[in-house]
Amino acid sequence: METSLIILKPDAVQRGLIGRIISRFEDKGLQIVGAKIMRISPELAAQHYKDHIGKGFYDGLVRFMTSSPVVVLAVRGVGAIAICRKLMGATFGSKAEPGTIRGDFGVSNSFNLIHGSDGPESAERELALFFGPGEVIEWKRATEGWVYDLSGGKAE
Repeated sequence: METSLIILKPDAVQRGLIGRIISRFEDKGLQIVGAKIMRISPELAAQHYKDHIGKGFYDGLVRFMTSSPVVVLAVRGVGAIAICRKLMGATFGSKAEPGTIRGDFGVSNSFNLIHGSDGPESAERELALFFGPGEVIEWKRATEGWVYDLSGGKAE
């Protein structure tokens, strides 16, 4: 099982897409194990986007991410990181395929609705930035055996 950080960005929140986007992850069979609505501080944005400091888009990105509330999610499942990234679609809405979150809800090359961890190491780092101890919860879903084939003793 993997856990990915997902951020529904200010444009998704302002456009009232929270429920529709979360449904995409749940419909796929992924489990929401952490969720909160928050405002990202400039300090937290600087930590989260530290790899982009000094790039031409950095200041605008921080302004955008701190301009309005966001929803942060911890999403878990077998291969969750790759699955989440496929569900999100290409970075720019104008290039994202129909059927993806960005392809169905976005046209902008600046506002792209959603962030998802790009690998296990970044997921671990990002989850620690946005969730404190005890805020990502382990829980058993009653439907787990209908999401994954558990006949071999592990989720497939």
